[in-house]
Amino acid sequence: MLPALLVVILLGIVEGVTEFIPVSSTGHLILAGELLGFNSAAAGTFEIVIQLGAILAVIVIYWRRFWDVLVGLMRRDARAIAFTRNVALAFLPSAVIGLIVYKAVKAMLETPVIVAVALIVGGIAILVIERLVRTPTTTSVEDMTWKTALGIGAVQCLSMIPGVSRSGATIMGALGMGVERKTAAEFSFFLAVPTMLAASGYDLYKNGGALGGDDWMAIAVGFVVSFIVALIVIRWFIGIVSRYGFAPFAWYRIVAGTIALVWLLMV
Repeated sequence: MLPALLVVILLGIVEGVTEFIPVSSTGHLILAGELLGFNSAAAGTFEIVIQLGAILAVIVIYWRRFWDVLVGLMRRDARAIAFTRNVALAFLPSAVIGLIVYKAVKAMLETPVIVAVALIVGGIAILVIERLVRTPTTTSVEDMTWKTALGIGAVQCLSMIPGVSRSGATIMGALGMGVERKTAAEFSFFLAVPTMLAASGYDLYKNGGALGGDDWMAIAVGFVVSFIVALIVIRWFIGIVSRYGFAPFAWYRIVAGTIALVWLLMV
């Protein structure tokens, strides 16, 4: 059995690597936790809250973009307003539906087989969408229509199923609506900020009182590790997507999901 601290560090690395690529960070955390024996009562909260470390990496990397939007809002700049409107509209569906299905989502976090199946199905979906995607008509977040932003937000709700992938759902939804690859990936990053802040805040509100000192320490360590790793992965991911598209991640999902499913059914 690995020492508890090492397990938390490994899970932090898994989160940092997988949060922004379309392979499902929550799904990987569930499978990794199952493999490493991380099954404490606070495991579900840990898996949700350490994602804030990866979110902080987005804020650090894109701080200039966020600052410009903030300054633009104070000056009532049209493009800053459009950016904020689109992120807010895309966040809205998951905020509403998340409150309704919260208990069902928490229950699915305890079912690794769902993750394995979702990884496989999601990988196939990415390959299909990549083949069918039309010529992009939108090349920046600011140029999205409100209908496109709201539609992407609706698709993001599919990621409440562990293994689907929040980034994968939003990116594929954006591609299907005519957004070019790099912009789709970056919009997924920006949308992650309010989405994961809300998800983590609500989970802590519901379960924070039951966390002990060791639980908070584990969350703190996982947060820091995921932040550091995500700083590296975000830049790498944009380069891969710009050059090769999303097919490499789709094939990884199919292989990883198949291996996980066989392993879970044999245990």
